[in-house]
Amino acid sequence: MSSRYVQPLRIVIQFGFLLFMLWLGLLFYRFVQAVSLGAGGAIPVRPGGLEGFLPISGLMGTVSWVKGGEINSIHPAAVVIFLTVILLSFLLRRSFCSWICPIATISELLWKGGFRLLRRNYRLPMWADVTARSVKYLLMAFFVLSIVIGMSSHQLSGFIRSDYHLIADVRLMNFFLHMSQVALIVITVLLLLSVVLRNPFCRYLCPYGALLGLVAVISPTRVTRNLDRCVSCGVCSQVCPTYIDVMHKTSVASPECLACWRCVSHCRVNEALSMRAFQRFLVPGLVFAILVVLVFWGGSVIGKLNGHWVSSITLEKYVRLLKK
Repeated sequence: MSSRYVQPLRIVIQFGFLLFMLWLGLLFYRFVQAVSLGAGGAIPVRPGGLEGFLPISGLMGTVSWVKGGEINSIHPAAVVIFLTVILLSFLLRRSFCSWICPIATISELLWKGGFRLLRRNYRLPMWADVTARSVKYLLMAFFVLSIVIGMSSHQLSGFIRSDYHLIADVRLMNFFLHMSQVALIVITVLLLLSVVLRNPFCRYLCPYGALLGLVAVISPTRVTRNLDRCVSCGVCSQVCPTYIDVMHKTSVASPECLACWRCVSHCRVNEALSMRAFQRFLVPGLVFAILVVLVFWGGSVIGKLNGHWVSSITLEKYVRLLKK
């Protein structure tokens, strides 16, 4: 497959996952409504995949497991998805952000729409951009250090089994369904900024993306530039959504690289840019796309087969906590 077809394929995969996650959200809403109202008949199945929106729970469950505890049985799918995304970032860089994450999909849709409307995307001055980017790393450090260093195995286990964490998924749903005025203003501002700036939340505020970027630094897979073929036209640097100066790099190891293939797809000289493993082995676009889907989907399959997917919370406990 020619690299020019990778972008349409990536967009199809992006929106496929977005629709799938919206469907999971609808299933979970129906589940909560049935439990809350005590509807007669069968209760809809709670979709475990929704726990992908609980990365902090996934991190806590993973740390608790490493410290000698058991895998978080309250939200086990959160742990499985968290570890899967970490593995995906090691193997295929931050492809989760550019191929799967629904927030990044919406943000990309907005800045592309803004480009068509305004004929450009704006960029913060270098000093402001670097300063703002540090925020996501500070947030990441706060969460990681607070959990890894600040909490013992006993404290982690206690929080995981606390009433607050038991219905963290319901709390997240209610955050969006019954949004406060402050939250509404913040989200509206971020959406408006996404029209004029490229991925402002992902670039400046997302601690999850910051962690995945640090993991991706040691990934064997990178965009590689063929110095003999490159004519230094600069198109690759212009189309990069994270403003990496691809044109002047032999290989792209930046934690900001999203593995979105935009630089490779827009390269005017055939094979001047390519995705390679260990800088030697060519990774075709179709193979890369298949691997992204298989690794992410495969994690959930392994979790289900190992019995670490379905929450141990009983319906009776859900009813008690929701009434409370």
